[in-house]
Amino acid sequence: MTHGRVNPAFRLEDQGINELGTVYYNLMEPALIEEALLRNEGTLGRGGAFLVETGKYTGRSPKDKHIVKTDSVADHIWWENNAPMSEAGFAQLYKDMLAHMKGRDYFVQDLVGGADPAHSIDVRVVTELAWHGLFIRHMLRRPERQELDDFTADFTIVNCPSFRADPQAHDCQSDTVIALNFDAKLILIGGTEYAGENKKSVFTLLNYILPDKGIMPMHCSANHAVGNPVDTAIFFGLSGTGKTTLSADPARVLIGDDEHGWSERGTFNFEGGCYAKTINLNAEAEPEIYATTSKFATVIENMVYDRETKELDFEDDSLTANMRCAYPLEYISNASPSALGGHPKNIIMLTCDAFGVLPPIARLTPAQAMYHFLSGFTAKVAGTERGVTEPQPTFSTCFGAPFMPRRPEAYGDLLRTKIAKHGATCWLVNTGWTGGAYGQGSRMPIKATRALLTAALDGSLAEAAFRKDANFGFDVPVDVPGVPDVLLNPRRTWEDKTAYDAQADKLVQMFAENFEQYLPHIDDDVKAAAIG
Repeated sequence: MTHGRVNPAFRLEDQGINELGTVYYNLMEPALIEEALLRNEGTLGRGGAFLVETGKYTGRSPKDKHIVKTDSVADHIWWENNAPMSEAGFAQLYKDMLAHMKGRDYFVQDLVGGADPAHSIDVRVVTELAWHGLFIRHMLRRPERQELDDFTADFTIVNCPSFRADPQAHDCQSDTVIALNFDAKLILIGGTEYAGENKKSVFTLLNYILPDKGIMPMHCSANHAVGNPVDTAIFFGLSGTGKTTLSADPARVLIGDDEHGWSERGTFNFEGGCYAKTINLNAEAEPEIYATTSKFATVIENMVYDRETKELDFEDDSLTANMRCAYPLEYISNASPSALGGHPKNIIMLTCDAFGVLPPIARLTPAQAMYHFLSGFTAKVAGTERGVTEPQPTFSTCFGAPFMPRRPEAYGDLLRTKIAKHGATCWLVNTGWTGGAYGQGSRMPIKATRALLTAALDGSLAEAAFRKDANFGFDVPVDVPGVPDVLLNPRRTWEDKTAYDAQADKLVQMFAENFEQYLPHIDDDVKAAAIG
């Protein structure tokens, strides 16, 4: 039995997925919430938000993610970073998953990845949970209803949380699995209810496809000046570094908060919504994001709430520190309807330095920009991945290693070429600790970060006086209106200056050791920008 709007020539049975229970095609938000409530998948919250818990997994499972090693991709994948799966293992996985699905109800959403129609892909997402359909309907871009009548997918995702993989039979790591088969144009997800696996699978897919077209896929947020898309800024960074918060500037137009492409035309969002962390979210600092948590159909993931009033607790991280809300872009008043921008004028690389060593902002040369892009230094924030309970310093190349199928240099070379062609100014911004390392210092004041970014984006920071940083060689401003001078020199924020020097030496050495892997693959000017 089927319900909903679909291309009659492109039903699941036309894809070889047969003998299911009821299949619900392209239900809209009210119907998806109705079905999710009927199935006891969650609770209706204030304003019609949908409150869910994801059970065992409250973050991504990067070690359970695999790429099928077919002949066509074998020479193009960064295998040191991506676990292989054999073709036989994938075939058995798909067969067993289909057998498990028989007789069960499923929800299908036919959606688009990419706001630029010249480079978008059509994606069918098949989910066991109705609320996963709601989530991915927010995250990807929704075709007009009449366009569904002839929709066919470039790639299909099948997500079945109740299915448990068999590592021996399916050539995987555990009973949780995320398997991408580029040849079969199929992604299989099993054993986890964490909805973020859906969106990051599409991101990984685009990260493989787009570089061959000369398009730079980026784990970044983006915005542009009001009435001036040419004045575009992008914000690279891992989860927890401030991509969503800092790009949602009420004085600028939001293009998107997480995933973008940089083509010959300019910047374009991959997604149709935002997936914001809600821990310690408050109405004063982030009013628009806060307001989405009580809007109709916003998905509230893994937040503690009052069972009677449904009031959310933004400080209680007993379920996870990775509590989140997912909502469509149009819930942000200054979001771009087109989700398109120009070529980036400013490139901001966000890092959450748990060592308390880096300054709040630094200007980078193009060679330094590639060095820091390939390094991808930050701290994994609690909850984003399983097992991370407090910030852990890490190097995640391209500020998104878990989603990068190709070698880092492929993305680094694309970025460097585009910076050179379009003359972007690059900045490194530390949203991490100041006055000491994690556990001793404090988080960088968001008010100061916003003031520094405003000065960078409006061009006034370029006129400031700069000093050369003794540890990293980049330029650091010495005086910025609205920012305490002491913050601009991290050594001054430490009570024990000797301890700061030792911490800085330690971090410099970590950078140098990490970067050794890239030395055979990069040009001399980037080698010269390397520290240590």
